[in-house]
Amino acid sequence: MKSFIQIVKFTLFSISAGIIQLGVSEIMYDLLHINYWVSYLTALILSVIWNFTFNRKFTFKSANNIPFAMFLVLCYYAVFTPASTAWGYAMEKAGVLGVLVTVFSMVVNFVTEFLWQKFVVFRNSENSAVDQEEQTFKKIIKIAKEKF
Repeated sequence: MKSFIQIVKFTLFSISAGIIQLGVSEIMYDLLHINYWVSYLTALILSVIWNFTFNRKFTFKSANNIPFAMFLVLCYYAVFTPASTAWGYAMEKAGVLGVLVTVFSMVVNFVTEFLWQKFVVFRNSENSAVDQEEQTFKKIIKIAKEKF
């Protein structure tokens, strides 16, 4: 049940990040006519920051070393970004609509990023933020009992 709830939360946060990514990509590519890869990369970076922040706090409830966790996400994107930019460029040059290329990349990203975050980034730190909150609460109760 815990994994199902994580998948639901990850899905909802990914949808919100996807809205950001699609919105930024569409504005830059279709309205401002900035080339595909610049539009895509800008939108991707903004959505990654959004998605990482919310999934770390609410989906995986991790209190681990945030810079290291972000480094691990950066490692994922060091592979995903060039690959998705290349296939996106090729698809766009083959006549596939930019929005369809972006949606395809987002679906691939959704599945692979969940697996990466669950089994690599937050593998040993899931619910560590909850554990810290519980420890803090227990300390407060202990102090309150000692004082009263």
